[in-house]
Amino acid sequence: MTGPHQSSGAHSIRDTICYAASGAAAGAIAATFVCPLDVIKTRLQVHGLPEVRHSGVRGSVIITSLENIIRTEGLKGMYRGLSPTILALLPNWAVYFTVYQKLKDVLHSHVDSSSQLTIGANVIAASGAGAATAITTNPLWVVKTRLQTQTMRPNVVPYKGIFSALKRIAQEEGIRGLYSGLLPSLAGITHVAIQFPAYEQMKSYLAKMGDTTVDELGPGNFAIASSFSKVLASVMTYPHEVIRSRLQEQGQVRNSEKHYSGVIDCIEKVYRKEGLPGFYRGCATNLLRTTPSAVITFTSFEMIHRFLQRLLHPDAKHSSANPNSDGHIKPQRENGRTVVEQNDSSVRQSQAQSTSNRTPIPIGNKEQLPASH
Repeated sequence: MTGPHQSSGAHSIRDTICYAASGAAAGAIAATFVCPLDVIKTRLQVHGLPEVRHSGVRGSVIITSLENIIRTEGLKGMYRGLSPTILALLPNWAVYFTVYQKLKDVLHSHVDSSSQLTIGANVIAASGAGAATAITTNPLWVVKTRLQTQTMRPNVVPYKGIFSALKRIAQEEGIRGLYSGLLPSLAGITHVAIQFPAYEQMKSYLAKMGDTTVDELGPGNFAIASSFSKVLASVMTYPHEVIRSRLQEQGQVRNSEKHYSGVIDCIEKVYRKEGLPGFYRGCATNLLRTTPSAVITFTSFEMIHRFLQRLLHPDAKHSSANPNSDGHIKPQRENGRTVVEQNDSSVRQSQAQSTSNRTPIPIGNKEQLPASH
């Protein structure tokens, strides 16, 4: 017979599998859809605006970039870096969801009146998970950046693939090359620290406006909440992405003029040469990429997670997936309490109806008592 601790442990493992599998699948779907925009964004961050041949007329940067890539590299160029992106997403989401859930368990004493994590506790959990994820997956993001930009460096021997790039970077640049751009990545934790609480608050607001619960929100509501939180976080934290991309890309380019000795040096040179707009190169493209990406990721996560929950927890008939700001499921005890309260209400209503159907027995002039049949 299985003990309560064994059952709880198995339940926890199944939940972890649900989180990791749902997040990885959703991230892979979104990455595939928006990869062309990701390629353009990375190249704008690293190499700046493309040359526009039309004299006196400045066309769309995105259209011009697409035309240049298709003309020089073909359709394949639109999906450069997709393999390392997807490969990085698997451990990325596995690490993120596992660490986030563990931190949520530790911080579970910090809940508000609705049994949800407070904004402060949610920020701490999201930041801790983001740091663990950045440290774990940084080498794969370096490879992705190099693969997406290597065709723009004619004097450098290109990488043949993901593992070839990892091997060469390790041999030629050492551990420092694999973890170039890590500091800006850690600074980018502010992104999730803004996005997830904003997403959670937006979901609660939409549920309140619709006179329903977060459990009852549909895909459209999650699309609104995810797009709002993503745009807010992206605009506020975008400069760190420019610095990170330039530091990650420079390792293969031995050009002293563009060489950055570190984060501070990179910030100073970008500001001196390009001014404030330099820190927002590719921001519009990034928003066009990350907003639908966030919508696809969160909505896909919702649907996939609910499916896996039903598959792995067939006995939990009345529970529904209710992701927190990062797509996590709320503690089931909250849903359980709601169900209990509803059941108690039903029992009381049934008892009242039963009482009203009882036949009164006359006892002289005294008050009448109901007789149960």
